[in-house]
Amino acid sequence: MAGSRTILERMVGNALSGKGSHVATRNLFDGLDWRVVGIQPKGAPHSIYQVLNHMSYWQDWVVNWLDGENPPIPKHASGGWPGSPRPTDSKEWQRAVRGFRSSLMKLDRQSREADLLATRGKHTRLGMLQSIASHNSYHLGQVVVLRQMLGRWPPPSGGLTW
Repeated sequence: MAGSRTILERMVGNALSGKGSHVATRNLFDGLDWRVVGIQPKGAPHSIYQVLNHMSYWQDWVVNWLDGENPPIPKHASGGWPGSPRPTDSKEWQRAVRGFRSSLMKLDRQSREADLLATRGKHTRLGMLQSIASHNSYHLGQVVVLRQMLGRWPPPSGGLTW
């Protein structure tokens, strides 16, 4: 069983981090100026800042669920898109990025410290972690496209450019 647990932990950790799939999730917002992240390119439904806040909202929701809480689910999709289209200053932007990374680290810790097959209601911890990893991956792709549209790709740490 220990071998299976190690395999599951590695799979979830890779999914959360983006390892082997795309740019590291934690590095997605590196090298972006706060004045750029609020720009919504023509035809794009959201700014980078809006996507960051959305990703953070749902990461925090899953962290709370994994901690045994029962966070409310928004009545409408708009409830999962908090905040304004752009930060008011550099400090607000940096605070938002730190919050995103903090909840990402909490998810990673949760994937290593608890029984991944434990259930709450209809869901397992593993299923919830897989769901948020997929959600992040989806929106990570959106941010990559937005960065490309804004001429801000790749991040300083590098990224696929083809």
